[in-house]
Amino acid sequence: MESDCHSIERADPHRARTGKRQAVNRVADGDLLSAARACVLANGVRRTTLTEVARTAGVSRMTLYRRFPDVGSMVTTLVTVEFGDVLDQARRAAVIGHARQRLVHVMVRGIRLLHEAPLLQRVLETDAELLLPYLVERLGSTQLAADGFIREHLAAGHADGSIRPGDVAVQARSLLLLTQSFVISAGPATEDVDLDSLTDELAHLLDGALQPRSRS
Repeated sequence: MESDCHSIERADPHRARTGKRQAVNRVADGDLLSAARACVLANGVRRTTLTEVARTAGVSRMTLYRRFPDVGSMVTTLVTVEFGDVLDQARRAAVIGHARQRLVHVMVRGIRLLHEAPLLQRVLETDAELLLPYLVERLGSTQLAADGFIREHLAAGHADGSIRPGDVAVQARSLLLLTQSFVISAGPATEDVDLDSLTDELAHLLDGALQPRSRS
């Protein structure tokens, strides 16, 4: 496992050959985060240290500390980046249709992508308790980003008449609470039920819940 964490080092023959650390002003945050990601994927969050990440990135621990004061801040940034990538992919996968169709498709696609996201799945497998504060104490930046993403689609659905009228904030938060369970609990939930079948059923639930009520 440790060797996987150092794959970034081995990929740079000059750094491996000279053993020199990069100058502070030459190290991009992306390089540091790539090193952190490699270490977290190899060792899990709790077994990843700033010293290990710094060694993998080829920088001093102090250089790393100036950018990220602890492993937790690095992991938060990594998860935010990964989630942002998933949102971008989900947006690109949006089908042509009215806003309700697009919202349902994007949410289901996003859940499937998150189920395949290496970093999030590693955290869920090895350090799931780190996510507990974001389930019982406060919403994290990724949850707020998802909430904002859902609000945009809801507002569009209100405008084109494909989504039943309601308070956008309340509707978005309800959808967030519903769908995040399909991400956090996907592991045990799919032990005896296929993920695609579950997300297909979720699509029906979302579509039915968002449809405008018929006038009697």
